[in-house]
Amino acid sequence: MSHLINRRRALQGGGLLAASLFLAACGGGPPPVLRAPGEGFGRNDINPTPREGVRDGGDLLWPIDELPQNLNNNQFDGGTTYVGTVISPVIASLIKATADGELVPNPDYLTSMRLTSTSPQVVSYTIHPKATWSDGTPITWRDFEAQWKALNGTNPAYLVSSTVGYDVIGSVTRGADDKQAVVTYAHPLGEWNTLFSPLYPASTNSDPAVFNTGWLNKIPVSAGPFKLDSIDQGAKTATFSRDPRWWGTPAKLDRIIIKQYERTALADALANNEIDFYEIGSSVDLFRRAQGTPGVVVRQSTERLYSHVTFNGAPGSILSDLPVRQAIAKAINREAIATRLLGQITPHPVPLGNTMYPIGTREYRDNSAALTYDQAAANQMLDAAGWTRPNPGATRTKNGKPLALRLLGNTNNPVNDLINKTLLDQLGQVGATVSVTTADTTQWQTALHGGDFDLVGFGWQIGTAPFAGMRGLYENPAGGDVRQNYGRVFSQRILDLFNQGTVELDDVKRAELGNEVDQLIWQEAHHLPLYAYPGAYAVRSTLANFGASGFAETDYINAGFVK
Repeated sequence: MSHLINRRRALQGGGLLAASLFLAACGGGPPPVLRAPGEGFGRNDINPTPREGVRDGGDLLWPIDELPQNLNNNQFDGGTTYVGTVISPVIASLIKATADGELVPNPDYLTSMRLTSTSPQVVSYTIHPKATWSDGTPITWRDFEAQWKALNGTNPAYLVSSTVGYDVIGSVTRGADDKQAVVTYAHPLGEWNTLFSPLYPASTNSDPAVFNTGWLNKIPVSAGPFKLDSIDQGAKTATFSRDPRWWGTPAKLDRIIIKQYERTALADALANNEIDFYEIGSSVDLFRRAQGTPGVVVRQSTERLYSHVTFNGAPGSILSDLPVRQAIAKAINREAIATRLLGQITPHPVPLGNTMYPIGTREYRDNSAALTYDQAAANQMLDAAGWTRPNPGATRTKNGKPLALRLLGNTNNPVNDLINKTLLDQLGQVGATVSVTTADTTQWQTALHGGDFDLVGFGWQIGTAPFAGMRGLYENPAGGDVRQNYGRVFSQRILDLFNQGTVELDDVKRAELGNEVDQLIWQEAHHLPLYAYPGAYAVRSTLANFGASGFAETDYINAGFVK
């Protein structure tokens, strides 16, 4: 289980893949000082500093677990948080999230965004008059039209990460002038304010070949406060500098340099001034190293990432039988895992109880009762499903076949064994044998997409628009096109509720549907959430307007070093 993280995530990003940070250490030490996930909701921790208190210039040295290759976030291979990290300083981010998760138009790109009609649903976007792509082309309604056509699913040549939202738009037309896009929906969309951000240019959205491969190791066109100078896959480094074409307030930083680092190297890299921050995640070692590094502070804010285990329920797989999948889930002690991973740095860690809404939000409810840890019930369910064993220490069999599960691990996480060994032990107690297959990131991605596993752990991000952003996790797989339903577990009831929630315009009613669908997700044992990330970061103390952003966006314009 590896880790993918960024500070500016695609707003629909419930479906963004993030491999979970299962890092921990054992032994004594100082008492926990981090807040439990969900506490302090609505606040971020970024050392807020007036712009005049931030010096002009300087390089922000940004570590990343993997430097991605396809930088089109809307393309199937680009739908990861790694990509969000690389593109966010340079792409047209039309919508911003605030610290409490509210979505507002980004005034650098939009002067207004209004729902002008509900029957039919019509949304009008007025584009900033100076907004221009890096090639000199004005940003216009044509860019909205091209993105809709690329992502609405009507042309299979576009290998998209998701069609949700775009597939219910009936038309995108010119408004009062070229700087106004009028979007008319054929069917209602409750989470309409998450679409078209980030916005990609019509020049790369109008051709499927360019859409699919035109962003490989390059950013051909941009529109942000920074521009890409270079990507060096050999050195695993991407360098950005202030864009002189930027029409908004200039960024304070001269450059942002993103470089790939192994997790084990982060603490030393920060101490040696090679990087300016790192995510602590659930690592006791990284937490303590941060506490002991001069000039470094720990910043924390509730965020949307959570760790989980995905089950492969594809037809013919060993976990395709729902009672067996439920039994395996009930044999996993989530509280013990949360305590082992977070207990030394966070007081009273609790397992996550919702897949649709982050802990701490008003919509959050604990809906996990269907998969409560119960080893006795797990044993009974496996017995009833025909998986028997002659004695308590034996591996269960059915028709001569052992209950042998393949756990897919990632070699890039140096402490991957911690969570794997925990699962091996817990599942072994109910008679399931678990073998771990480790793979590098490329092999891991291939195995994940191909369904070559029984169990796999990584992280999901709960998006600001759960119905639009997370539907891909529950789509009905069609051959090799599984969207993000890597475990191939499909329930028509879940999809029907997603359909209802997608068109519901009332926020309260939509949240009720969200919790109803969440209950079904647990009952279906689609995947098993473990715990929410604590949102803690080790940050150089001189960094201003940067750190633990929580639900908010990174402020690339005002981030920098204090004077």
